Amino acid sequence: MHAMVINEFGGPQVLTETELPVPRPGRGQISIDTTHAAVGLVDVFFRRGDLAGRPDLPQPPLVPGLEVAGTVREVGEGVHDFQVGEPVVTLSQISLGGYASVTLAQAAMTVSLKGSGVDPAQAVAALPNATTAYLALTRVAHLQEGESVLVHGVAGGLAAPFVAVARSLGASRVIGTVSSQARIKDTEHLGLDQVFTSDRFVQDLDGRLVDVVVDPVGGEVRTASLDVLAPLGRILLVGHAARTPDIPLTGDDLWHRSAGMLGFEVGSYLHANPDAARPAAEKVVDLLAGGRLTLRVDELPMSEAAEAHRRLEAREVPGRLVLTI
Repeated sequence: MHAMVINEFGGPQVLTETELPVPRPGRGQISIDTTHAAVGLVDVFFRRGDLAGRPDLPQPPLVPGLEVAGTVREVGEGVHDFQVGEPVVTLSQISLGGYASVTLAQAAMTVSLKGSGVDPAQAVAALPNATTAYLALTRVAHLQEGESVLVHGVAGGLAAPFVAVARSLGASRVIGTVSSQARIKDTEHLGLDQVFTSDRFVQDLDGRLVDVVVDPVGGEVRTASLDVLAPLGRILLVGHAARTPDIPLTGDDLWHRSAGMLGFEVGSYLHANPDAARPAAEKVVDLLAGGRLTLRVDELPMSEAAEAHRRLEAREVPGRLVLTI
């Protein structure tokens, strides 16, 4: 099979096209003839070695890619709910392997697209992060109907689905922030009530408070979010795209504000709780099928994976990048 392999940490050029043996599914697994693979910032972290200190994560040589769409090639022992040829999409898998013409996946982390009419590029671009949004907003932030939500980095692929999911859960107002004025146009399809730049959102909110903040950015944006949080508000920590560290807080900082900071890393959570994956995903498939969740998707052939990584690092991606295979 064709695959893009990282043999050593480094720049985009370390992504090397390689022929590898076709993997066979084990118990509880399926193999997928991959048609689309999502490219995310976490792939860049793996490639650069930012996560090299995590013993629970794959190390070089590795095939990056957490999420794929395609058709079932083969089912492993104990798998009875998928058929060969069935269109599917996977959720985020810390085992990686997506930049390849054949991908192994846990059946529990895979969702059928049969009969949905959902485009596979949209499915792999939006469904895994929409599932993250659903789990984070319902199980962690406990979003209540009528509450307001602020989503940082909303032009990015991780944060964008939070808008539609928050709406479906009854949010009364959804506001976003982006890194610059130029990126505001990249959010026009999301249906936000307002969009601000991340360096001015506190001033532009002008005293209006929000109940839930979704933060995949970190750094100064994370700390500033405390200034717009309503009493009993929650900040959801779902990533750290900023290259600067967080400003340290104490428990007293949260106590005096009656506020909470709640972390959610979907990969490790679903690895430990795989039975939570498919029910959550099925809750948001209808958002895609009904057109209530649509992302901007740029497609590149798998051979241009290095260019995809370059664009991500240069912040030239208004939505999500997907490799076609």
